[in-house]
Amino acid sequence: MPNESYRLGIITASDKGFRGEREDRSGQVIREIAEAKGYTVASYRLLPDEQTILEQEMKRLCDEQQVDLVLTTGGTGFSPRDCMPEATLAVAERPVPGIPEALRQYSMAITKRAMLSRASAGIRGKTLIINLPGSPKAVQEHLEYLIDELGHGLGILTGRDAECGRR
Repeated sequence: MPNESYRLGIITASDKGFRGEREDRSGQVIREIAEAKGYTVASYRLLPDEQTILEQEMKRLCDEQQVDLVLTTGGTGFSPRDCMPEATLAVAERPVPGIPEALRQYSMAITKRAMLSRASAGIRGKTLIINLPGSPKAVQEHLEYLIDELGHGLGILTGRDAECGRR
């Protein structure tokens, strides 16, 4: 299934970015990579690290806009304000632990700090939500590693692909 049929919502969690004190380069990296792979960016929001606000935006993207994929950046570290994994798990109906596990394992070959990621992933309705790191470099590494595998999972999730077994 070509990726151009998949709609993407991007959420960046950054207090400084929201206040206009920092450019959101990570959200732009997501946009560039996803569009190059044929995804349609249906929504992009730069929000503060506030769990309630992040949850509301995820619900809006999943329930009202009915995007196929939500990619988030930021808010996955140890800062007291970092709450993206909690927001994601609060709105998700089903966890998808394999994606963040694979991303952490992949990143460990690049930096041992990957073990400090609290990123999560989950499914709400027919939408897959994945947390990516906050740094543009790490977002690029993670998304380039992950994006080619998403088409199959999204096809199964959205009902566009019916066969899961390999031939």
